[in-house]
Amino acid sequence: MQHFDAIWHNVNIASMDPQQSGPYGCLENAVLAVRDGIIVYCGLRAELPPYDALATPTFDGQGGWLLPGFIDCHTHLVYAGSRANEFELRLNGATYQQIAESGGGIKSTVAATRAATVEELFVLAKSRLNALLSQGVTCVESKSGYGLDLASERKILEVSRLLDAHHPISVQSTFLGAHALPPEYAGDSDGYMDLVVETMLPQLHSAGLIDAVDVFCEGIGFSVAQSRRLFEKARSLGLPVKAHAEQLSSLGGASLVAEFGGLSADHIEHLTEADVANMAKAGTVAVLLPGAYYFLRETQMPPIDLLRQYQVPMAVSTDLNPGTSPLCNLPLMLNMACTLFRLTPAEALAGVTRHAAQALGLADRGMLRVGLRADFALYQVSQPAELCYQFGVSMLRQLVIGGKLVNPG
Repeated sequence: MQHFDAIWHNVNIASMDPQQSGPYGCLENAVLAVRDGIIVYCGLRAELPPYDALATPTFDGQGGWLLPGFIDCHTHLVYAGSRANEFELRLNGATYQQIAESGGGIKSTVAATRAATVEELFVLAKSRLNALLSQGVTCVESKSGYGLDLASERKILEVSRLLDAHHPISVQSTFLGAHALPPEYAGDSDGYMDLVVETMLPQLHSAGLIDAVDVFCEGIGFSVAQSRRLFEKARSLGLPVKAHAEQLSSLGGASLVAEFGGLSADHIEHLTEADVANMAKAGTVAVLLPGAYYFLRETQMPPIDLLRQYQVPMAVSTDLNPGTSPLCNLPLMLNMACTLFRLTPAEALAGVTRHAAQALGLADRGMLRVGLRADFALYQVSQPAELCYQFGVSMLRQLVIGGKLVNPG
C-alpha cells in the first residue's frame, strides 16, 4: 500500500510535459499525489495505486485545472526608489537624454538602492514577491545590477538569498554587475569591467551569492568583447551565463551566449537567423519580455517564426524593473505574449513553466511529472487557455510549493 502526504483528485491536469499528448499535456479526470515535496503520482484516477485513505489528506479540485507553478525567469526584483516621475516627464515631452542629464534614469535607481538598507530592500522586494505569489508564481529569478559597486551588489544579492530563505517563493540569484556604468566609471567601461571580472564576480561567488552571471550586451551597455571577458571568468568559476542581448540592436550577444552554452538570451528583438541557429544548437532559451516591449513602445518584434522554425524554446517573463518594465504581473505577460507577440496560449504557458525552468537551469520543476518538485497551482478555469485570455480576475484556488499548501494572499 502506497503512502502519500496528500492527494488532489477530481482535477484536470495540464502537465506542460511534452511526453504527454497535446499542446498542454492534458490529463482529464486525473489525480496528483505528493510525498516529501515530490510528485509521486500524476495520472488517471483509475490507475492510482492503493493507499491508506483514512490517513491521507485529500483535496477535491471540483473539476478545476492543475498546472505547474509559474516561474518568472527574468526580474530585477531588488531595488529601491521609483521612476514614476520620469514616466510623467517623458509623457510631458522630456527626452531620455534630458532626464539622464538631470540625474534620472538608471542613475536614480542606483543612488536609491545604494542608500537603502538591507531591511528596506527586503521589505520592498518581499511586497513584489507577495504580488507574484498571489498570481501562482512559485519561482523567481532576481538579478542584481542596481548597486554597481562591490558593497552594493553584495547587499542586493544578500537580500535575494534572504528572500529565498524566508519567502515561500524560490528565488534564484543572478549577478548583473555588468548592467550599466556607475558614475565613478563614466567613460571608462573597460576599467569598470576590470572591477566586475577581477573583484566583484570572484568575491561574490566565493560568498555563495551567485547562481548565474548576466550582462547587458548592447551599444549603451557592454561590447561583445567585454561580455566575453565576463563569460570566460564565469566559466572558470563554474557559473552558467546569460545575457540581455539584441534588444536595441544586432551585436551578436545572443550568439556569444550560445558559444558559451549559456542558459538564455533575453529580449532578443533584433536576433538574426544566424543567432537563432546558434541558440538552437546550444540549447539556449529565448526569453521574451513583452512588458518592456510594451512599456517602451517598441516596434521591432522578436523573430517568433524563426524561433519556432529552429525549435528554440521560448520563455516569457515580466522583466520587473523600475525603468523599462515596472510590471509585477506574470499573467499579464501571458496575455501580452499572445496579443503582442502572437504566441499561442500553449506556447505562452510553456514559457512560464517548463521553458522558464530551462532558462534558469532548473531540471526539477516546470512540469507536472513523477519525480519533479511538487510546485503547482489549482485554477478554477474551463480550459488552460483561459489563463492567457483573461487577466485582472484571480482564478487561483490553491497554491502548493514543495508539496505544501501556501496562502497566496
